[in-house]
Amino acid sequence: MTSSHPPVLDFAADFDHMDPAWVADPYPIWDDLRHRCPIAHSDRYGGVWLPTRHEDISAIAYDTDHFSSRGVIVSELKPIIEAPVGPAPPITSDPPFHSLARRLLLPAFSPRAIAAWEPATRQLCRDLLDGLGDADACDAAADYAQHIPPSVIARMLGLPPEDDGVFRDFVHHVIETVDADPETRQAGFARFDEYLDGHIAEHAAYPRDDLISYLLEAEIGGAHLSPTHVRGTVVLLLIAGVDTTWSAIGAALWHLGSHADDRQRLVAEPELMDRAVEELLRAYAPVTMARLVARDVELAGCPMKAGDWVLLPFPAANRDPDFFERADEVVIDRELNRHAAFGLGIHRCLGSNLARLEVRVAIEEWLSRFPDFEVTDQAAVMWASGQVRGPRQVPVRILAPR
Repeated sequence: MTSSHPPVLDFAADFDHMDPAWVADPYPIWDDLRHRCPIAHSDRYGGVWLPTRHEDISAIAYDTDHFSSRGVIVSELKPIIEAPVGPAPPITSDPPFHSLARRLLLPAFSPRAIAAWEPATRQLCRDLLDGLGDADACDAAADYAQHIPPSVIARMLGLPPEDDGVFRDFVHHVIETVDADPETRQAGFARFDEYLDGHIAEHAAYPRDDLISYLLEAEIGGAHLSPTHVRGTVVLLLIAGVDTTWSAIGAALWHLGSHADDRQRLVAEPELMDRAVEELLRAYAPVTMARLVARDVELAGCPMKAGDWVLLPFPAANRDPDFFERADEVVIDRELNRHAAFGLGIHRCLGSNLARLEVRVAIEEWLSRFPDFEVTDQAAVMWASGQVRGPRQVPVRILAPR
């Protein structure tokens, strides 16, 4: 889906992250702005700022006094639930509540806990590849990448994996319809709230060993979490666990299907996989986060007013040549790689261990089955609009299956 807003003529003064040019290829836009207008502004969405340099993005991400996280998706519809909890804790929570809400989730996403999910994730990938049969062509995004994260996070939460279509529709609504009218946005949220409330009630009646039951039993300050806190955290885990990771997997497969030298080297040198995963995450970081200005502040000469939106394009930070050497190149054996694909500051993604596992296993299993493949039509590769960028369609030809 692309924007229903008027087309952008000057991204420095009137940018729109839903504009078709941005959706197709935002990198030259960020590069141009970084040189001539490093913090752009637009009156769209009620007023929004766009820093493009790593230092400015980092400064805002770490400044929790002037920038609130209660709104992380830019749209005409401002969040109803106020700070410090926000609508999807902990990512929408401000200090000091943020650390309490985040601490609850850390055990479930620790390296040890996530490592236990590798066998099931690997089997899921193999089953998906088996389902492709002997076909010599497929869609690496729609037929493979987009089925992995919904199944994994659904099982962790205790939701039916067969409802992955419901999860995909909701993610699309949250991320890719931000320029819809507020009534349409709110109606979509209400439908999914109803879906989740039914499953949460079932978990309350029949507890089991999953994340929803864990949240229902969890306490902060001796009190159980509120129903809106439980539902909001489930919403967060679904969005963060679905769209961001399938976008990263899809982008990685798109790159390997478009750059035979990198693909061949990774097949020949599998010991490079961990570095390659980090570099693909850096180069094609999917997530642009947002903040709301909590109180007036000036940054790099820009007067930001309370209530303004601020987009934080972590992918732009990863392409800043003042922070990374060869910033616009994919260097699959890059050694020093302090990328911002998982964010910066207190809201750095707590699910990064899971995302890394899924991306690594998905690539390993794909290359084990299809070491030689290529993207057949670059014009047919479709990228998502909104604040999570990843390919929705990646048509490939299988050249030499194993």
